[in-house]
Amino acid sequence: MKVIEISTPGGPEVLKVAERPTPKPKEGEVLIKVKAAGVNRPDCAQRQGTYPPPPGASDLLGLEVSGEIVEVGPHVKRWRVGDPVCALVNGGGYAEFVVAPEGQCLPIPYDLDFTQAAALPETFFTVWTNVFESGQLKKGETILVHGGSGGIGTTAIQLAHQMGATVFTTVGKESAVEPCLQLGAQKVIQYKNEDFVTAVKDATNGKGVDVILDMVGGEYFARNIECLGKMGRLVQIATLQGASVSFDLRKMMAKRLMITGSTLRPRSTEEKARIARSLEERVWPLLNKGLLKPVIFKEFKLDQAREAHELMESSAHTGKIVLNVL
Repeated sequence: MKVIEISTPGGPEVLKVAERPTPKPKEGEVLIKVKAAGVNRPDCAQRQGTYPPPPGASDLLGLEVSGEIVEVGPHVKRWRVGDPVCALVNGGGYAEFVVAPEGQCLPIPYDLDFTQAAALPETFFTVWTNVFESGQLKKGETILVHGGSGGIGTTAIQLAHQMGATVFTTVGKESAVEPCLQLGAQKVIQYKNEDFVTAVKDATNGKGVDVILDMVGGEYFARNIECLGKMGRLVQIATLQGASVSFDLRKMMAKRLMITGSTLRPRSTEEKARIARSLEERVWPLLNKGLLKPVIFKEFKLDQAREAHELMESSAHTGKIVLNVL
């Protein structure tokens, strides 16, 4: 099968087309003929050598795919050859075939094509487990989503809005403002032009927000603490501007804040399967009704992975970047 390999850790230019044997599904796994694969920032980090795959995972990039099941391993109960699915995988998505644990596969929502379906798993798994399980966002509450124009951001805005929350978001470019408003954000803050702490306090009459979803870290951490209201929850899912922070613990104590965070990839197969079932029960009905939809910014062919990574790292996109393997 055709795959995209990392020739050596480095920039997008190290991504090369190669040939590898087609994998075989083990017990509880299915083999998927990949139609499309989502491109995500963790892919860029792995390419650079800073985000190694967990033990036993493929060294190939790609954490989410859509396609058709062409083989099932022993003791697979739900899926059959020919079933169209999208799946969260532990690696290996930048290829013509990939194996996935049975429990990490989901049916493709009604009226979505393979390209759109490939943009679902990584972002929806991440947003659901962090915003709604760890962050405990509820109907009637407020949330600040940093990076509203990215794949995680566009998903979080839509899902929080559909769940009845009031959504604020930060973006870095004027072109992202209107799309974020259309997705359900009540206020879009251009962080290069205005201070998001002041903007959030003004928008909430000084109360602050209930939940913050942040992938920036660094100097944003202390500012996020300022943005949170009493009993607010800060959910950290990445550290694009640094992992080391300094802040006044007394502010956390006075507001009774909760600070949490997670990474998705190292979680167990059982935990990911549980998240998949929660998504199918709570979120897939919204997708099937057309109330949620992945935002696709640009599609590339598999052998254009370099160009896809260059676009990802430019932050010029609004929504998801997808590799078509059809």
